[in-house]
Amino acid sequence: MFGCLVAGRLVQTDAVQVASDKFVFNLPDYENVNHVVVFMLGTVPFPAGMGGAVYFSFPDPASGGPVWQLLGFITNDKPSAIFKISGLKAGVGGTHPFGMMASSSSPSVAQVGVSVEVLEQLAQQIPVSSAAVSTVDSFLQFTQKMLDSLYNFASSFAVSQAQMTPNPTETFIPSSCVHKWYENFQRRMAQNPNFWKN
Repeated sequence: MFGCLVAGRLVQTDAVQVASDKFVFNLPDYENVNHVVVFMLGTVPFPAGMGGAVYFSFPDPASGGPVWQLLGFITNDKPSAIFKISGLKAGVGGTHPFGMMASSSSPSVAQVGVSVEVLEQLAQQIPVSSAAVSTVDSFLQFTQKMLDSLYNFASSFAVSQAQMTPNPTETFIPSSCVHKWYENFQRRMAQNPNFWKN
């Protein structure tokens, strides 16, 4: 019914059913995982009016037992979701429906759990804020990184006027004008992230 995907690893479709409405994936070596994608396989839909709350569990450093955190949810209308787990804090958890029914025996193995629940109940739950993946447009992120790279690259060639030697084949642009343009670009992005689409 569910799948779990981590970059650089095989897709997991072998969720352990720990109760009639609870499913768990073991996530070994979780310290090296930044994001987790949970998705429906498309073979069995949720019953009408139901969805799946997605939880993440760290082994508690003190007791060794699982500490669960709500990441978000999936539904028939939203059959997949990506969650950032690299910012979550081990040992900090909240209420969850798993109890002690699902626990890993290894301190380096975390768990991803899916609990089938009523949609109205899912809508009232508050996920851990650090699990939300940035909704910034990927083209915008690329543009910002590209401009950072260009500015850093161009700045690496900066020389003072005392260091300059006459070269009639070379055109020099004051680094201050590139810096002013870059600051102006960042300010415009902060005020209106979609201005570049116009």
